[in-house]
Amino acid sequence: MPLVNTASAPIWYADHRDATLHRPVTLLIHGAGGTHLDWPAELRRLPEANAVIPDLPGHGRSPLPGRSSITAYAADMIALLDALKIRQAIIAGHSMGGAIAQTLALHYPDRVAGLLLIGTAAKLGVHPDILNHVRDETPRIAEMLVNWYYGAGATDTLRRRSKQQIMSVDPQILYNDYLACSQFDLRGQIAQIKAPTLIIGGTGDQMTPFKNSEFLRDTIPGAQLVTLEGAGHFMTLEQPQAVADAAQRWLLERW
Repeated sequence: MPLVNTASAPIWYADHRDATLHRPVTLLIHGAGGTHLDWPAELRRLPEANAVIPDLPGHGRSPLPGRSSITAYAADMIALLDALKIRQAIIAGHSMGGAIAQTLALHYPDRVAGLLLIGTAAKLGVHPDILNHVRDETPRIAEMLVNWYYGAGATDTLRRRSKQQIMSVDPQILYNDYLACSQFDLRGQIAQIKAPTLIIGGTGDQMTPFKNSEFLRDTIPGAQLVTLEGAGHFMTLEQPQAVADAAQRWLLERW
């Protein structure tokens, strides 16, 4: 998979596009401290998604530095679309990636064909312990985050892998990501979003409680909401087939 030099930064991405399908590209944007592997294979390889899945700058295989604002990450994604000559895409975002997706829909509406928002909110709250201690007490914060990531159905293996992923990230990147999240608030603007929108929310989400998904549904004109009972924040990994099925149905209905 390629590393492309964009006008913003070098960005690595996994490319699952199939030009023979004649479908819009879906850009899958991961969350804070994550990588493209936060998206399940069931969705990454879904033919209807025709997906491009980047590692945000400073994450995974994309080189440093990272960013400390959602708008900066949004500009990176526009630079990636430009470099790949993708005029318009469906933007899918999980958690912080959902904040980036909403920002793209508001600031670059002509580039956004649709929005798929998973485990996210119009305002992202961040526990003060994360910002205060993620750099100097990373193992403790990693354990705390993993406890908040998943619902009761998550396996010990999934939890262990998530902790290993958090611990592999530069603590400054984690801090900057959560700083960006803490400053994100589009509650007064998302009613202006015009793109068709699907929201997937989990009733067991401890990081972005389900009421946030309901707010997105009620505020973004025409938005649809799929509810995953008991699913935690990382519903993409905890209930991957349910997420992929919901996305597939919506993509087939719209495109």
